[in-house]
Amino acid sequence: MLLGIGILSGVVLITTTAFINISPEFGGKATKEQKELFAKSPNFKEGKFINRDNIQMSMDFKKFVKSMIGYFRPSPNTRPGSDITVQKIDSLNIVQYKDSTRLVWFGHSTFLLQMNGKNILIDPMFGDVPAPHPLLGGKRFSVELPIEIEKLPQIDAVILSHDHYDHLDHGSIRKLKDKVGQFFTPLGVGSHLQAWGVEAEEITELDWWQECNFDELTFRCTPAQHFSGRGFNDRGNTLWASWIISSATENIFFSGDSGYGPHFKEIGDKYGPFDFAMMECGQYNEMWKEIHMMPEETAQAGVDIRAKYIMPIHWGAFKLAMHSWTDPVERVLEKASDLRIPVLVPRIGEPIYIAEQDITNSIWWDHYN
Repeated sequence: MLLGIGILSGVVLITTTAFINISPEFGGKATKEQKELFAKSPNFKEGKFINRDNIQMSMDFKKFVKSMIGYFRPSPNTRPGSDITVQKIDSLNIVQYKDSTRLVWFGHSTFLLQMNGKNILIDPMFGDVPAPHPLLGGKRFSVELPIEIEKLPQIDAVILSHDHYDHLDHGSIRKLKDKVGQFFTPLGVGSHLQAWGVEAEEITELDWWQECNFDELTFRCTPAQHFSGRGFNDRGNTLWASWIISSATENIFFSGDSGYGPHFKEIGDKYGPFDFAMMECGQYNEMWKEIHMMPEETAQAGVDIRAKYIMPIHWGAFKLAMHSWTDPVERVLEKASDLRIPVLVPRIGEPIYIAEQDITNSIWWDHYN
């Protein structure tokens, strides 16, 4: 029996190692020259990117086992009772739109932003499963997307917050790369893009507090409290970030993934106020609150960055934690009411017009419980 267990363990180990080494899903690695460049960053220590004050997810073995049991244990409310219906948008609608700034939410943290005549995708995860293999994750809550990748028109820019599977998807990038003008990423993430066929000159990497101009827009890479990695031994090889997207008249904040921390107030004091803020609110647990905000913290972070309106994101598409699928939106709405900060909760695919926000939310999620 021991021999059989040993052989089985060996086969699993060999198969897993081969899969990681062969599958393109795991992305690329930084060169020696790139690592020397990273070493100049205050966020890079001993060969790894770190959070400020070296904050880490305090996940010991006991917590890890508890989280795995909780994740795989059947629960009636972690997914909608039926597939979520999305509002569709066609390519012609996108191409012909030249009016005020608008966003289209694809669920979770994916957006199409149309601003100053530019088409910008934010964390474009269009895949069905946020994992390196379909058997390693749960399917999307909706059967359809507002628009499929193949039908998207030319995209001027893609902004990426970090390299986790629910934000950076190999299949999506492969399908998008030939219709994207420029990719903007935190330090190191470009290695994955290059491994998937994106040319180096089409990638701009930034460190926290760095910025660049994109025609009449400004993209600012700002701090987040999270981590990175796509394999078993590459944690911290790339940086994670939040982003600010600004025109001459509008200021938008995208939180990426982040635990709650003083960086939100710093961002608000330096670059606020914000006309609109997309704030992480989902896939949380007290066991890993250092790297994912609880909903009440999401509302407070919106106050900290001085946002006029906030929108909860990182929910509505995938099950990546043990809470009910509507818990994020219900709790953030309650806390935001106490803090008197308006919250916008559109349906997936419903256009969001920055200058014309109707804050009368329909409780659309109740339809799927």
